[in-house]
Amino acid sequence: MGKVEIRRTRLQDVNLIAEFINKSRPLAKHLPTLTIAERFSEVGFLLAEYEGHPVGLLGWQVENLVVRVTDFLIAPAIDRVIAGRALIGEMEKAAQQLQVEAVILFLPPHPSQEIIDFWETFDYTRRQIPSLNRNWREVAEEWRHDSEEVMLKAFRERIVHRPI
Repeated sequence: MGKVEIRRTRLQDVNLIAEFINKSRPLAKHLPTLTIAERFSEVGFLLAEYEGHPVGLLGWQVENLVVRVTDFLIAPAIDRVIAGRALIGEMEKAAQQLQVEAVILFLPPHPSQEIIDFWETFDYTRRQIPSLNRNWREVAEEWRHDSEEVMLKAFRERIVHRPI
């Protein structure tokens, strides 16, 4: 497999993203273009492309120096680790430029070992929300829906207690 290119998406990419999502998840409910367009006001997206075709998508938000990965999808026919490394690496680079403290990805109830192993490949650790430090726990509790566990990657040993 050659090089996976990563780029930030624009609203003009909404049809391309909708087609990619719906093709990559044939058994899932069809996502209308309008639903994806509305997400642009809440989430930043990174698109992975291989030979000019979308192969992965990562959505993320930043709040109170914590990144939350909101969306993550890699095409079934592509190497998950190669595309994942490119997407996650680009998101982490942008997060570090924003001086975030950590990245959080919420896990579904009873996550598969495959999901855990995948994120551990990128140095994320499985954590219970109550075990997080106070600031990260508060952010996680604002966002979570039915999840009690996250995959977490901390970027700083010292937590920011005053604005930078």
